[in-house]
Amino acid sequence: MIRIDQIWLAVEPIDMRAGTETVLARVVKVFGAAHPHHAYVFVNKRGNRLKVLVHDGLGVWLAARRLNQGRFVWPRAGQANLSLDQEQWQALVVGLPWHRLGMFAVIDAL
Repeated sequence: MIRIDQIWLAVEPIDMRAGTETVLARVVKVFGAAHPHHAYVFVNKRGNRLKVLVHDGLGVWLAARRLNQGRFVWPRAGQANLSLDQEQWQALVVGLPWHRLGMFAVIDAL
């Protein structure tokens, strides 16, 4: 099992054709570094696909998720990047309004 202590949401969309190295470069650009046991979540422009990069302490994992209908609830471009809790993450990946659950931390883009 991959341990994830922190989930970060990047508000700027990413090209879903991007591979591991491109997504990792975006994580470094937006968040400063890929920290162990942190997940970094990106969405495409249409809002129906996610890419998640996870640093497991030894290397990185890249996963994708697609909604068959609807869009992921996502902050507008230009807003600060967010840290989600587990409950918010569970709501986000199924397309629910996660921003109404719990508290989230805000981190400004670099």
